[in-house]
Amino acid sequence: MNDRPNELDKAAIQSKILFGKRALVVGIANEHSIAYGCARVFRELGADLAVTYLNEKAKPYVEPLAKELGASIFAPCDVAQPGQLEAVFEQIQTTWGNLDIALHSIAFAPKQDLQGRLVDSSDEGFKVAMDISCHSFIRMARLAEPLMRDGGTLLAMSYHGANKVVPNYNLMGPVKAALESAVRYLAYELGDKHIRVHAVSPGPLKTRAASGLKDFDVLLAEAIERAPIGELVDIEDVGLTAAYLTTPFARRLTGTTTYVDGGLSIMA
Repeated sequence: MNDRPNELDKAAIQSKILFGKRALVVGIANEHSIAYGCARVFRELGADLAVTYLNEKAKPYVEPLAKELGASIFAPCDVAQPGQLEAVFEQIQTTWGNLDIALHSIAFAPKQDLQGRLVDSSDEGFKVAMDISCHSFIRMARLAEPLMRDGGTLLAMSYHGANKVVPNYNLMGPVKAALESAVRYLAYELGDKHIRVHAVSPGPLKTRAASGLKDFDVLLAEAIERAPIGELVDIEDVGLTAAYLTTPFARRLTGTTTYVDGGLSIMA
């Protein structure tokens, strides 16, 4: 976590602006996950949490974090397995009866398709990547809608490769572009329910998911060199931005893609 002093951050945390809010966080794999950074900030700002884990192999890494966060709900959620996402929302309905925030931070593509050229990607690999990385967010929105009776916020994690060509991002570029487009359409469709929808686009981060990208260390080094701020962002930076988007301070914002990358995305 980033230990740089920031009085504004401290003031926001002390305000407990998310007190009484209920937040679902999907995608924590370990303490380095973007989803974990978001969950920590949500909790520090007063929100109650529902945390999911992928499978039994992942559970020992995620369960201690869920306990640390005081999560009220801890449940398995592999969106590729029929019924698991639905079961999470059934548990939320039973335990809480409503939901204010849902954060989707999951993406997957078969290694061969991820590390190969887009033009060589397989039909099945593309379908799997699109289903897990994009369509599952749409499914999440459909399940969250009836629980967000007083409005709410849906958040998805994207990357700059959705809009510009990032070498070695390959298959995930078009998939994340579809995700950002889905965010805009969901924002339009759910706006009259006072449900706001956003994509958050972090700069390069050392996460388990990112480690699957070819030459990722080169990408990190170039990001530090080119970003106007001159340093990488961390998971807390992403969490603070995600939290802001869920608060009344962002009540008239929806359908956006917000970059948290030290200005890297503005550079040619």
